[in-house]
Amino acid sequence: MLDLQRLRALHAVSVHGTVGAAAAALGYTPSAVSQQIAKLERETRTVLLERRGRGVRLTEQAEQLAATAQELLAIVERAETDLEERRGMPAGRLTVAAFASAARGLMPAVLADLAVRHPALDTRLTEIDPHLSVDLVARGAVDMAVAHDWDISPLPAPPGVEQAVIGDDLCDLLVPAGHPFAGRASVRREDLGGQRWICQPPGRVCHDWLVRTLRVAGSEPDIVHQAEENPTLIALVAAGLGVALIPRLGRGPLPAGVVEVALDPLPVRRLYALWRAGAARRPAIAETVRTLRSHWPTLTARP
Repeated sequence: MLDLQRLRALHAVSVHGTVGAAAAALGYTPSAVSQQIAKLERETRTVLLERRGRGVRLTEQAEQLAATAQELLAIVERAETDLEERRGMPAGRLTVAAFASAARGLMPAVLADLAVRHPALDTRLTEIDPHLSVDLVARGAVDMAVAHDWDISPLPAPPGVEQAVIGDDLCDLLVPAGHPFAGRASVRREDLGGQRWICQPPGRVCHDWLVRTLRVAGSEPDIVHQAEENPTLIALVAAGLGVALIPRLGRGPLPAGVVEVALDPLPVRRLYALWRAGAARRPAIAETVRTLRSHWPTLTARP
């Protein structure tokens, strides 16, 4: 008999790409995941992982076994959904993937609320890029994702994945206090040419939105500094090194020397909750979506 937890560990490695990332998603240590897979290798008398540089790759036999594991985990999910639906109350484990500013600005209050009102529900959070998290939902690696898209860059939901809107997050132009824009009530997108930009790296949604928007407005952005986290971007603005476009969710109070200026029209990113269609009947899904919406911060509202 193949052990389901060992199959779950193998499936996690196939989805996340590394033992460390799989361990983080499962809430285990990398050593525990490695031990699970080593036991699975002994049980199946098959080599499942091969060393590749500093990482590992799944063998062909492991890829086949991981695909079977995904089917088995889907069956288990349906059984758990049936039981939870019969009970009529949220229960069991619910894994949620959220992007950085949602993990900071929205999820703490949501998780605390769920823990108090539904002690039988074990909700666990992983911070991850929104476009990656949607694929993790589709492949069964997490139960729910909190993701976002921008007004000119829609977020596609793959087949078998359902979604619900949480709310709209508005974005503002942040400039140093001495900047010519600092005294203006608003700035048009057409006026943004010639600025020194501080932005996230290429491949991130915010970076792609900025490049596309400025090109449509007739200018090529001069991106002089790049950083992953919004607090770092804001610190660079505070130092007078450029301007940045930062969403309101999870932004927190602005430091001295940084001024918020509205763009006309205001950029909007929309937040979604996504889950697999097969789990839609879980009370935990419905209750988590309801709680996400109820905690949607008022600070993101249009002024």
